[in-house]
Amino acid sequence: MADEFDELEKEIMAEMKKVYSETVVDHAMNPRNMGNIPNPDGFGSSTSSCGETMEIWLKVKDSKLADTAFWTNGCSPTVACGSIATEIIKGKDVAQALAINQNDIVKALDGLSEGNHHCALLAANAVRAAIQDYIAIRKEPWKKAYRKR
Repeated sequence: MADEFDELEKEIMAEMKKVYSETVVDHAMNPRNMGNIPNPDGFGSSTSSCGETMEIWLKVKDSKLADTAFWTNGCSPTVACGSIATEIIKGKDVAQALAINQNDIVKALDGLSEGNHHCALLAANAVRAAIQDYIAIRKEPWKKAYRKR
């Protein structure tokens, strides 16, 4: 049974590598920063037109993103986009991270099929929402107590 599973896994990986870059496959199969961050400084969520959701958590120290995490109920390319997005923004200052867009994510993944560009947009929108949440809470800290997450 294990041999059959291993063979099936190899077939699936071979098919994925025909469609996606090595970077997409790597981040989809071995996502970085997947999970959440307790008591985050910023939290954002975005839902795409196809119903996939991505959530981003941020910890900020000295105006830089010290830690990032994500969760999604999306497909493999969406997982890859969330993974690479959190890697891109980690260590950047808030303004730099806020400037990250869909094209930056696609480029960091060494390309993504046109049909999956919405996955990169979803990740970029979730990052933007998390940073906007962080900025709003810095201005009015009491709002953190009323945050949904």
